[in-house]
Amino acid sequence: MSGSTCRTVCYFLTQQKNPLYSVRMEAEFNALESKVSQFVQVCERLREENLELRQQLASAQSDARRLSEKIEGAKVKLESLLVRLPE
Repeated sequence: MSGSTCRTVCYFLTQQKNPLYSVRMEAEFNALESKVSQFVQVCERLREENLELRQQLASAQSDARRLSEKIEGAKVKLESLLVRLPE
């Protein structure tokens, strides 16, 4: 039943008995096409921004590991110096 309804509706939508119907539909399609194009541009921009942010995060994590290792090394040196100090 729904299949035949869809065909009837689709057929009805493609009928061009009313010339204004076609013009209005063309305007709606053009507006939709513009919106889809804008959406695609936003998606592309966000994808690029996401990639940049991932790279920045990886760099920040690498820096954090490096600094953590330096702090650990300084801690070990400080502890060895404290052991050598006379009481």
